[in-house]
Amino acid sequence: MKIVRFLLFMILVKTLNKTIMTALEFNHQLTRLEDNLIRYAYKLTSNRDSAEDLLQETYLRALTYREQFEDATNLKAWAYTIMRNTFINQYRRNLLANMAFDGAQDFYMLHRLKDNSNMAPDAILFSKEISSRISKLDEPLRIPFQMHLEGYKYQEIADVLNLKIGTVKSRIFFARKRLMEELSEKSIQKKRSI
Repeated sequence: MKIVRFLLFMILVKTLNKTIMTALEFNHQLTRLEDNLIRYAYKLTSNRDSAEDLLQETYLRALTYREQFEDATNLKAWAYTIMRNTFINQYRRNLLANMAFDGAQDFYMLHRLKDNSNMAPDAILFSKEISSRISKLDEPLRIPFQMHLEGYKYQEIADVLNLKIGTVKSRIFFARKRLMEELSEKSIQKKRSI
């Protein structure tokens, strides 16, 4: 009986030793991941300042929810997951900030048009050229492509147009492909004429 109690006591001690990580150890291990995390943040954001902000937000969340970390698991993977989820949440929040309701009964959301006053003149011309090329697409390609650009999901487009989702995806793919070919041919012709 004493041996069983002793073994249970030893198992409890080992379990407590394995699962209890001090705040200092946690902070030290987390800060050792800084180089890896900043590279991952830069990969997600493609902007140095945004990457640093994302790293700071990740540290804040990791420290706030430290008690949810299980010691026997991978801290690096846990921190990467926090960073990825934070980035996705910020992206969605920014996307919703650029949406407006059209006032119709169905409450379709529309993307707000960006202010063109800060765009370079050549970017405005290129944007107009793309819009012109889109409007010249055949209707079966143009309508799903325009709906996709407006933010509709594939299933929503399929439901509205009464098409199969695979048909919608292929039409959008072929519309992109045709636009890329036309725009690259035009740019080649411009380069030749210069």
